[in-house]
Amino acid sequence: MKNIKLLFLGLLATTSLLFTSCDDDPVEPEPEVTTAYDFISSSTAHTSLKAALDAADLGTTLDDENATFTVFAPDNDAFAAFLTANNFAALGDVPVDVLKSVLLNHVLGTKVNSGSLSNSYVSTLSATSYGSEIYHSLYVNIDNGVVLNGDVKVTGADNDVENGTIHLVDKVIGLPNIVTFATSNPALSTLVAALTTTGLTTDFVAALSGTGPFTVFAPTNDAFQALLDSNSNWNSLSDIPVATLEAVLKYHVTSAGNVRSGDLTDNQSVPTLQGDNLMIDLSMADAPKVEGTNSTAGLVTTLLDIQGSNGVVHVIDAVLVP
Repeated sequence: MKNIKLLFLGLLATTSLLFTSCDDDPVEPEPEVTTAYDFISSSTAHTSLKAALDAADLGTTLDDENATFTVFAPDNDAFAAFLTANNFAALGDVPVDVLKSVLLNHVLGTKVNSGSLSNSYVSTLSATSYGSEIYHSLYVNIDNGVVLNGDVKVTGADNDVENGTIHLVDKVIGLPNIVTFATSNPALSTLVAALTTTGLTTDFVAALSGTGPFTVFAPTNDAFQALLDSNSNWNSLSDIPVATLEAVLKYHVTSAGNVRSGDLTDNQSVPTLQGDNLMIDLSMADAPKVEGTNSTAGLVTTLLDIQGSNGVVHVIDAVLVP
């Protein structure tokens, strides 16, 4: 009887300890949501970026847990170089509207990890002055690492946060212009060579870096090769008479405005810097064309509306000859 009583008391004590132990277990705190803004704020290498986001009132944007972003994040050294290159003594000297536009040029409105990047153009959240929902483009090249607009390298990819991902970069991504897109895409290298040929009376680089807005029909390298192949005396660009080459180049540029693909209409006449007009042919919806006096080029439908700060580029598959 005594043994049974002791056993009973032992069970009671054990049960009491179990309940006491359960009551005293610490309650684990809910994990904090880490946003893109949280990540930047906690990084000692990105204090300048945080200060810039705060100055442009974009901190709350990147702190939104219900949104999704890809952020290309320049470090402190990148911001220092940006200020020096643009003759700003300090971050506070940058006009807020300019700062906001530049910062949003580092942000995509969706999550894109490095494995999903390709040689292509993407649209940032940096608005242009050409109407609602017209944003600056960003050229991504993955041939040798990830490079943006030709000279900005991703140094640390795929820092995932609750509302997207962050890729660390080594430079501030400036607002692109027509020249940025011509020089950054290897598929347009022959066009760049043509625009910078010795002997031209027009400084095309300076002109296309101007205020604009311009619309440029940009022939690919293959298009220029086809032009050279069309004349047995032309083996390279230097074989084309300078006056002819200059006229051809001007034939691909219009100062009629920022003419996006949605603004083009069938039989539309487009004035060029060369003096003659181009004609738009949309009779076949899946094969839009640009017609010149002596030539026709197809618009490359996957490479339209490459939007810069001073105009827009549409890639074409042939060189137009006036």
